[in-house]
Amino acid sequence: MTSVKEFRVEREPTATATGRGRFDFTDDYSVFDWGAMPDRIPKKGRSLCTMGAFNFELLESEGVSTHYRGVGPDAVQLSAVDDAPRELAIELVRVPDLPFEEGAYDYDAFHRAAGNNYLIPLEIVFRNTVPVGSSLRRRGKPREYGLDRGDWPEEPVDLPDPVVEFSTKYEEQDRYLDRAEANRIAGAAALDDLDVLAREVNRVVTDRAENAGFVHEDGKIECCYVDGEVKVADVVGTFDENRFAYDGQEVSKEVVRQYYKRADPGWVEAVSEAKAEADRLDVADWRDRCAADPDPLPASVVTAVSDLYAAGANAYTGGSWFDAPPVTDAVDAVRTL
Repeated sequence: MTSVKEFRVEREPTATATGRGRFDFTDDYSVFDWGAMPDRIPKKGRSLCTMGAFNFELLESEGVSTHYRGVGPDAVQLSAVDDAPRELAIELVRVPDLPFEEGAYDYDAFHRAAGNNYLIPLEIVFRNTVPVGSSLRRRGKPREYGLDRGDWPEEPVDLPDPVVEFSTKYEEQDRYLDRAEANRIAGAAALDDLDVLAREVNRVVTDRAENAGFVHEDGKIECCYVDGEVKVADVVGTFDENRFAYDGQEVSKEVVRQYYKRADPGWVEAVSEAKAEADRLDVADWRDRCAADPDPLPASVVTAVSDLYAAGANAYTGGSWFDAPPVTDAVDAVRTL
């Protein structure tokens, strides 16, 4: 898996009761499903935790159920701490193993072990715009999404209505699903409920972004199923889970992704080839087949991206959590990376 959060269990979930745990947000970063990259981005972990907690509290004020319990060792509300937190306290559900046998993942086995208290093995993606670099450009034509044009332009495109899609969560390579397969993978959770929940999360985050001067382009949620109720899980509305823009410039992990495409195209191509080979061979692991490793980021890029995460978190939350330049200056610094 490619998570850059460390996960601690305080009380194990059972078949009939949720448990308790924590996310510890590190300064690691991951692009192209690689996992932890060769270096770290200072302030990144705390900025993601702060934005995640802010959005969870915003969602709950709007009546959206989540697994959020608070921040820091005492699991308090964000307003009760003075410094940007790194720990986010959460309610835990069960996450069974997903067997991979004879070239296929066994979701029936996953759900037999899950019962009625589990993390739904899907990512629910919502899109408001189609920025440069979006996978939607490779998978469909503009008219399929309500746009009156034949080809994708060189600049971002606003969608007339948000688009919701479903992709896999626990497979070695993420893949997008049609609704029939997504419904099967979701298990007892109703796909329509996931769709409605994703659109509500999208609405709340989009409104907050607009109020703070950002454009919310796309994002994703993960959800858990607890005794018939679907709740928002993982973390929501950060610069890793979502794509934001500010004054026409990407303000998200997409900055690093696009940098690697320009500065280390050999590694990016090697990743693509390794994934394709794994697909051909019907095997799950592709990293061991990759012919190259990523180069570390130059120090100047690390500094610029660190400032972007910190300044962006300050601006999005309306707080002064970090000693960082104004968001306009931080955004300008990454335009030429």
